[in-house]
Amino acid sequence: MSAAKALDGLAGFAVRRVIGAVVTLLAISVIIYVVFYVAPGDVAQITCGPRCSPAQVQQVAGQLHLDDPLHLRYWHFLQGILAGQDFSTGTSVQHCDAPCLGLSYQSDQQVTQLILAKLPVTFSLVLGAMTLWLLIGVGTGVLSVWRRGRITERVLTGVTLAGTATPVFVIGLVLMIVVCGQLQWLPFPQYVPFAEDPEQWAWNLLLPWLSLALIEAARYARLTRSSMLETLAEDHVRTFRAYGVGERSIVGRHALRGAVAPVVALAANDFGGSMGGAVLTETMFGLPGIGRELVHAVNVVDLPVVVGMVLVIGFFVVVANAVADVLFAVADRRVVLS
Repeated sequence: MSAAKALDGLAGFAVRRVIGAVVTLLAISVIIYVVFYVAPGDVAQITCGPRCSPAQVQQVAGQLHLDDPLHLRYWHFLQGILAGQDFSTGTSVQHCDAPCLGLSYQSDQQVTQLILAKLPVTFSLVLGAMTLWLLIGVGTGVLSVWRRGRITERVLTGVTLAGTATPVFVIGLVLMIVVCGQLQWLPFPQYVPFAEDPEQWAWNLLLPWLSLALIEAARYARLTRSSMLETLAEDHVRTFRAYGVGERSIVGRHALRGAVAPVVALAANDFGGSMGGAVLTETMFGLPGIGRELVHAVNVVDLPVVVGMVLVIGFFVVVANAVADVLFAVADRRVVLS
């Protein structure tokens, strides 16, 4: 296959994945709308909050178009997200620019602005943890293959199995007690924006990074090890050995290359999932991110915030899956041909 045909095939594959992601996002929005806004109960009262007067509840019912047929109600919901909408709070009218995820009637805040304020915290947590779990996980996997058949491999295999089975809150609590409490090597985590002090930003996030990374690194170590062992069993590797190629070169150059595609694809998927799935880590360390805000919104029954958060988390997961598919295709062109 020529380079031009390969690029055309890859571009077509990427376009198909983008279209599939858009369709999936629309399906997710339908499911979320049905679950939260078509469920039994007084939707207007739940959306407005317990402190709203009957007049305010009636106003919210009008803004949600609850008297319209179901398909029109969903269309107004989708149109508000894509084109923006106006919200009346009783004393004033707020305009919400697209993408508009609604208005929290309990805090009088636009959900989009609320999420954007929390997003840097979650992004900082996930990005730093992903860097660590890739370094630790891939490094451990390569070392276990390099030392296969020896005591080092058995120890590393046991450690990765223990890491996979240990919940993140257990590791986080142990690290806080030992590292912050007894040894006092690190401060108790307190989020500092990167723009204010990059050094304190990293120093305060180091413990949450480690807690999240140690769990994920175990999976990457096992994936790297299994992928590299699979590559080492192939015919071309035996040919390299027959020609006298050194074991270090075989493991570091050829076997590791076979593990790149699945590791990259898994990393992209985990990044999207962790953007909404790091609830335990954020709550345990008191980080004001998306996960902790979602827990708070559920506790106070702030329905617009819950819906907006779930939509954003679904967006990250779907986009991450699409990116993972494209990255896997770039690393392994056989995916485009299949």
